[in-house]
Amino acid sequence: MTAPDLILAGAVVRTLDPARPYATAVAVRDGVIAAVGDESDVRHWRGPGTEVVPLAGAHLVPGLVDAHSHPVWGLDMATGVDLSGVADLAGLRAALAGAERVDGWVVGFGLDHNAFEGRAVDRALVEDVLGGAPAFLRLYDGHSALVSGAALALAGVAGARDFAQRSEVVCDGEGRPTGHLVEHAAMELVAAVVPGPSYAARRARLVELLAAMAATGLTGAHVMDAGDPELVAAVAQEAVLPVRLRFAPWCMPGVDEAGLEELVALQGRGGRHWVVDGVKFFMDGTVEGGTAWLEHADCHGQGTAAFWPDPAAYGGAVRRLHAAGVRTATHAIGDAAVRHVLDVVAELGEGGRGRHRVEHIETAPDALLPRFAELGVAASMQPPHTAYTRADGTDEWSRRLGADRAGHAWRLRDLRDAGATVALGSDWPIAPYDVRGVLASARAPRGAASGRAGLTGLEALEGCTTHAARAAGEDGRAGQVAVGRRADLTVLGLDPVEAPADEVAQAPVLLTVTGGRVVHRGEA
Repeated sequence: MTAPDLILAGAVVRTLDPARPYATAVAVRDGVIAAVGDESDVRHWRGPGTEVVPLAGAHLVPGLVDAHSHPVWGLDMATGVDLSGVADLAGLRAALAGAERVDGWVVGFGLDHNAFEGRAVDRALVEDVLGGAPAFLRLYDGHSALVSGAALALAGVAGARDFAQRSEVVCDGEGRPTGHLVEHAAMELVAAVVPGPSYAARRARLVELLAAMAATGLTGAHVMDAGDPELVAAVAQEAVLPVRLRFAPWCMPGVDEAGLEELVALQGRGGRHWVVDGVKFFMDGTVEGGTAWLEHADCHGQGTAAFWPDPAAYGGAVRRLHAAGVRTATHAIGDAAVRHVLDVVAELGEGGRGRHRVEHIETAPDALLPRFAELGVAASMQPPHTAYTRADGTDEWSRRLGADRAGHAWRLRDLRDAGATVALGSDWPIAPYDVRGVLASARAPRGAASGRAGLTGLEALEGCTTHAARAAGEDGRAGQVAVGRRADLTVLGLDPVEAPADEVAQAPVLLTVTGGRVVHRGEA
């Protein structure tokens, strides 16, 4: 063969290729795996310009992929003071009182619903510590925010609004906004006037973020939003993106034929290590925010409506995109939302197999589980989300659902047993992007899911490799260490399959290779 650009030698290679499960050396040429073999093959492979990296028994696996992330949109979401460590109302008030002002604003993110200690989300709880400053505080779920009276005034929001999608400016009994904005359209009313970072700052942050992601072993991410194509293109022209990005722009309620045609036209746009491939829908919101679409109301009497006011219109949009060859991913957390998405895919017939996926699936009854495999619908799930719940059921998520539905939470094990493709991700910035934590939490579920069996080490690894590739329609191109596959590779200091989950979460990342380029070198 023509001499390779890169040889990784002396590794314990877990290929996930049934034809050759293990190897000790891999050769890469032009961004593709050119050979898989033993260390004795290296002297025959190498040429005068080949870089040989000795790995001395380190563990090489297919490149790890986050199957649900927001690395570009998240730059705007994760802005200001980090409130993820706030545990109660006193802590929130203290954090806001001492928060740095950004052009006079208090901006924060990552606020846990549990910090309100069962109270309704209301600006009256924090208004006095803000000193009259406008404030925009994103709750951790990314689907709601708390804003101050000054922020509402600057945005011209004085009462309830009507939206094409399920969204709400929450008001009190007298019609005055409480500062709780639920879902994207309501949040955007105020987000539009919040001061944001400059283009240069966002560009620098994106470069820094992708490098940090690669340092955890990530080689790719399924990006569940449109991102900022101009920003990504500019960064990709200057340097090799260390994490391969696959974007799925949103399709929202109220979309017309022209909007659908625009989404179709976007498909395939991209450059080196980034591409638009797919469309993202929302069938509901979140359990904590009362906007998950449930078969039966939650304990507050909420959760009985879909994100699309006319769920049939969602089906029409999916059918139109499917006919154009576009893959879809649908956010569906509640049991009714999951059922509706599966029903729509079922109507597509055999041609729908392997083309569509459901994101999150936080609660689903037994009857829905076999349908994923039967219809060829991938389940895309985020094990780190369980950290926002509590094993004793005292958290807002568990209380709203009730014990029975909370007991049917994050059914990773059950979906795998039912034969489903189960792709794993973080949903950053909702949860940390460290892919090692995704692997660990898939094996050892926390919070409301802690009583449920997790995945095996091999199944967790497959969730970030072969199953992630299948969910993206990349079988045959990615997900295995095999000749002809993309040279996206992760090298760890321990075996991610056999090592205990807590050790995997801290595993040394020795090498990350994306498209045949070494994008991260670590230490043992």
